[in-house]
Amino acid sequence: MSIHVLSPEIASQIAAGEVVERPASAVKELVENALDAGARTITVNLADAGRTLIQVADDGSGIPAGELVLAVERHATSKLSSAEDLFRIGTLGFRGEALASIGSVSRLTLTSRTADSPAGARLRVEGGRIGRVEQVGAPVGTVVQVEDLFYNVPARLKFLKQDATERRQIDALLTRYALAYPNVRFKLAEGKTVALQTPGDGDRRAILATLYGVDTARQMIEVTSE
Repeated sequence: MSIHVLSPEIASQIAAGEVVERPASAVKELVENALDAGARTITVNLADAGRTLIQVADDGSGIPAGELVLAVERHATSKLSSAEDLFRIGTLGFRGEALASIGSVSRLTLTSRTADSPAGARLRVEGGRIGRVEQVGAPVGTVVQVEDLFYNVPARLKFLKQDATERRQIDALLTRYALAYPNVRFKLAEGKTVALQTPGDGDRRAILATLYGVDTARQMIEVTSE
């Protein structure tokens, strides 16, 4: 076969594999976006351990309607403006690849509203194909709905583990973020089953009790270090 340039669609799917390896990878990227947006409440809903549905809702600053299309473009970010900024990164994400990568291997719906906007806006991306922005009613913050992850990359879908294994990956991920951000209220649910819920009141010991049980939390000793 002669050397040729890959189509943008195939290239984006290959690049997406570096960012989104499994449902937990998508959850990680979306939760980090929510934290960078200043969210105080983050709710994650799943179906089929994230294969069928991953929905991450937050009450952060939101995305202006005029920037929704940019938000799903590759290398589009609000967190860097110059090369010098790479030496003073203060956010969890900065590459501007998360939404573009997820959108190229799923059916993604992005709904967002800023505090100064009277209405929200919604954008759908299917397999990397970007639709039109439409006006909708929505609370301040952002909801990202990822459906049918890897529907157009069967090889990636084939190598996912059993649902129980994929769920454990997501559970462990949200547990770490809940401990790292005790002032943020986290909730993880699959259907009507709530797997994780933290108060977000800054009490790390209460979070430990929620995650590992009261007896374990009581036996832990707080250590202050620099």
